[in-house]
Amino acid sequence: MSEYWQFTAMEKEALWLSLKVACWCVLVSLPFGIACSWVLVRCQFYGKIILEMLVHLPLVMPPIATGYALLVLFGKQGFFGYWLDELLGISFAFSWKGAVLASMIVSFPLLVRALTISLESLDLGLEEVAKTLGASSFRVFFTITLPLIVPGILSGMMLTFARSLGEFGATITFVSNIQGETMTLPLAMFNLIQQPNTENATLRLFVLSVVLAVTALFASEQLNRWIQKNRAV
Repeated sequence: MSEYWQFTAMEKEALWLSLKVACWCVLVSLPFGIACSWVLVRCQFYGKIILEMLVHLPLVMPPIATGYALLVLFGKQGFFGYWLDELLGISFAFSWKGAVLASMIVSFPLLVRALTISLESLDLGLEEVAKTLGASSFRVFFTITLPLIVPGILSGMMLTFARSLGEFGATITFVSNIQGETMTLPLAMFNLIQQPNTENATLRLFVLSVVLAVTALFASEQLNRWIQKNRAV
């Protein structure tokens, strides 16, 4: 039975790559998510509804369409990809960096939503008091606003991490399925399903994916309950 659950080198590689992509996705998305949610909650401007629509568009777009859009924009000959490659030597196509970018796009709405809820529930009076005492807006944000929305930040990070682990459509369309470079757990499962006599390996990756996703979602739910409990106090 122990041999049944022994992971092969390819499976371990896919697991490591999935965790690497998910962690980078969370770290890179977070500053943009905080900035975007702050703008959506605190700012009023013409075209705000368009920004909200663009942020949440990946939730309703087919993942393959999202991946194709990334390919057109950030591929080797894409609108942005060509200049990034020529000027900065940054290439997203067929690399794990592209997998991170794809995961960022599809999980970004979840991060923004969690942060938006935290900002909307924040007591603005605390910020106003700090400003009347002479604190600058910059200092108020980093010493009052940001610490108070930490539970929302952590919840959003968990949701982003879980969504990144399950990303498939946009990734395979944008960066293909290259072992050791872009083959994350979902893509490895896709590979195995198409091959004969791989039921055991597919089941192992399935169980592993479920365990990782449930763990991340459980952590997110516990954080949400903690937030609700503290609001009630």
